[in-house]
Amino acid sequence: MQFERRSFLIALAALAVARPAFAAAPLSVVTTTAMIADAVRQVGGDHVAVRALMGPGIDPHAYRQTRTDLALLYRADAIFWNGLYLEAQMEDLLVDLGRRKPVFALGDDFPTGKLRAHEDYADRFDPHIWMVPELWAEAARVVTKHLIDLRPEAEGAFQANAARHLEEIARLQSYARDSLSQIPEKSRVLISAHDAFGYFGQAFGFDVMGVQGLSTQSEAGLNRIAELVDVIVERDIRAVFVESSVSDRNMRALIEGAAARGHQLVIGGELFSDAMGAPGTYEATYIGMLDHNITVIAQALGAQVPSRGLNDRLSVGS
Repeated sequence: MQFERRSFLIALAALAVARPAFAAAPLSVVTTTAMIADAVRQVGGDHVAVRALMGPGIDPHAYRQTRTDLALLYRADAIFWNGLYLEAQMEDLLVDLGRRKPVFALGDDFPTGKLRAHEDYADRFDPHIWMVPELWAEAARVVTKHLIDLRPEAEGAFQANAARHLEEIARLQSYARDSLSQIPEKSRVLISAHDAFGYFGQAFGFDVMGVQGLSTQSEAGLNRIAELVDVIVERDIRAVFVESSVSDRNMRALIEGAAARGHQLVIGGELFSDAMGAPGTYEATYIGMLDHNITVIAQALGAQVPSRGLNDRLSVGS
């Protein structure tokens, strides 16, 4: 009897040791843009529950927080935002929240030497840091650092997830370089609604021209439209691009202006600039978003690339 009782206690103790400890609840993370939300999900995995405030077609330059957003922000364990004056209408709120809880502006952690200076304002930089895979890899590293600080016991998982995601980003960078290098130099002109593709142009040798400035809040005057029409005609540019989060009104004005000069100009496709694709689609991931942009630009300007992109996952008609 004594032996049986002892055996039972030993077995019970063994079960107690073998039973895994209750896992901590996932970190509740709120981000401003979907691009940042994807980076946090990729690195954080099961250790995070992420909510982005801005969905498809939303312009972060003009976005103002709603009551629902405020509730999410105040309840969050941590907040990630882009910074560099992208979320201009929310900046005061986010800075204030940073005095109460962990709030991280990714752009603030970027080496200044990697940032593109603003043409009109000293000490201001282009906020569109996600437009080049190699550059956005820095954001993934910044996210990894902050997640480890928030939950050091999950460092191994975060590092493994980050390594996998950085490999995907490196592969996308190679696809972009190989695809876009096929386009003749004289044809490497990218005209879109606003100046969101400056880093892209710098990385891949494109002349980038936006009808508006770095912010969609800047106005496009008739003089700017006329200047661009002159460039289009003189350089025999045949395609311009619309953006998913910006009205195509100004691009239509360019097409009409070129037509008045006897020059045929078409829309080469829709690009994701400040927002990603619809939830649940490949284009709603960072890799899918950039795969789409690279493939659409390459196809429109004469390169031979897979019709469904690097991973054969682009939506039909992308």
